[in-house]
Amino acid sequence: MINQALQLLKSHNYKITKQRRTMLEYLSGFRENYVNVTKIDEHMRELFPGISHDTVYRNIREFAEIGILETKSRPNGTCVKYQCDFNQMHHHHFVCRKCGRVQEIKICPLDFQKQLPGCVIEDHRFELTGLCSECAGTERNFK
Repeated sequence: MINQALQLLKSHNYKITKQRRTMLEYLSGFRENYVNVTKIDEHMRELFPGISHDTVYRNIREFAEIGILETKSRPNGTCVKYQCDFNQMHHHHFVCRKCGRVQEIKICPLDFQKQLPGCVIEDHRFELTGLCSECAGTERNFK
């Protein structure tokens, strides 16, 4: 389950430590939902009481930089989720506003190059929000 993430770490010359492996195992449970980084910090500090906040946050930042995690800023802090698809790193999401479930959108509907001639676009994010099919069905049943 975490083999692709471990390979990505190795290819970027990171050591595979017990703490990093444990963090990846925990994070791999968040493929369809975002988790606040403070929750990750709490989890890691329960398992490894001597681990510093700085170490946890640095690993989260490094995991995000190399594509293991996807990040999202929210009013209550930064949230992350485990990469949906290591074979297609560029993708977008639909996020249910009720249950928080994240669904991958594999196609990219954005083409800015025509509007920005001469510019070099390095990254963009596109996210749809609404109700997933399950939550939409539940809301219809209560109306």
